[in-house]
Amino acid sequence: MPAPTLREHHVTLQSQIPANLNITVTLPVREYDGTKPNQAHKPVLMLHGRSVPALAAFDLAPVPGGSATRYSWAQELADDGYDVFLMDLQGSGRSPRPRMDEPCNANPAQQQVLVTNPLQQPCPPPPPYPHQLGNSESEWAELDTVVKFIRGLPGRNKPIRCIGYSLGAAIMGSYVLQHPDNVESLLLLAPVFPPKGRWSGNPAAPFGRPAEAQTLPVSTPALTWGFPMLVGTKTGFSTGLDGNPALREPDIVDLAWEACMENDPLGSKWGPEVAPGEYEGILRYRNTYWWGWNNQTVPHENPVGTRILGEQVPVLIIYGEQDRAANSPATFPDPIRFSVPALYTAVKGTRKLMFCLAGAGHSLVWERTAKTVHHMSKQWFKNGKVEGLSSGSYFRDPDGELIPLP
Repeated sequence: MPAPTLREHHVTLQSQIPANLNITVTLPVREYDGTKPNQAHKPVLMLHGRSVPALAAFDLAPVPGGSATRYSWAQELADDGYDVFLMDLQGSGRSPRPRMDEPCNANPAQQQVLVTNPLQQPCPPPPPYPHQLGNSESEWAELDTVVKFIRGLPGRNKPIRCIGYSLGAAIMGSYVLQHPDNVESLLLLAPVFPPKGRWSGNPAAPFGRPAEAQTLPVSTPALTWGFPMLVGTKTGFSTGLDGNPALREPDIVDLAWEACMENDPLGSKWGPEVAPGEYEGILRYRNTYWWGWNNQTVPHENPVGTRILGEQVPVLIIYGEQDRAANSPATFPDPIRFSVPALYTAVKGTRKLMFCLAGAGHSLVWERTAKTVHHMSKQWFKNGKVEGLSSGSYFRDPDGELIPLP
């Protein structure tokens, strides 16, 4: 069987981010063309989360000398006959990072990790660009541009399958609510969902800007929105992983970190020097103000009165039992209290299916659990079912048995 064809696309658009508004930017989009001879194209678009870029999340190489677990979800789908596209939003991965090359634009509360490289000491406030970077409108626009690019390729002018991971699920899901005709089906992995998240408050125009964001960029409160960039260390990256450690191979954290650094030529040169001319690196990611994804918007209907999610567009949700990022404590304040089961409840259509995977954490893409995620996604995109099921909520135990949840 021939290997999928790898292509690197470059998609241009006029930026909608206030920091580089109306500047022409280029988004790199990787494609694995897995279409078999004499078969129709079946495009899949994968969108990353908040801090981890697309290639590190969806196209990770195997652990050298490790198990047979394959972590490249993109190549797994391509081997199954899909054309798989991976994109990075601005502020992440290989895409432009406006205002993020200036270390003083990092979150002031995190700048100590930049001392002594590239900073000698934390910068005096405020940052040179004292605002958030991306927002829902800018990220919907980037996503829409890539969707239209894919549909403009030969043989792809039809609705596509979409995957959103973590915060990418919030961006992808709210995009689908506004452009359901572009999407055949939706898979949300470890989705971030705030039941009482920000929205316009107007049922007639639910995806408009919230009152506090009528003028972008947002700058207050300064501790939350007064900077464009967040930064993190390898130690924080490792200790932040949840889930059962037994599901992670010993070298997987190093491999994932290296993949993140390969996507950031500048950030990979920051942080402590670990050998002459070699640095541990710093993870740089955008500070995004987002809205339009909550209990009020998810049940949105199309113009003819059909529920979009769960009716017009079927939805598969997969998350880990020990995911503490997408399931925050009930004591957390709105709009940063997240709940995956609340998302399942908010989807009012009957074409919805959810699985909670035993022991898994937020980073399922780097666990041995990834094999189960790949298997479920192939079934879902092929049949609209997983293990013969098209609806309902289930717990998958360590032996693979499915137990219905209330």
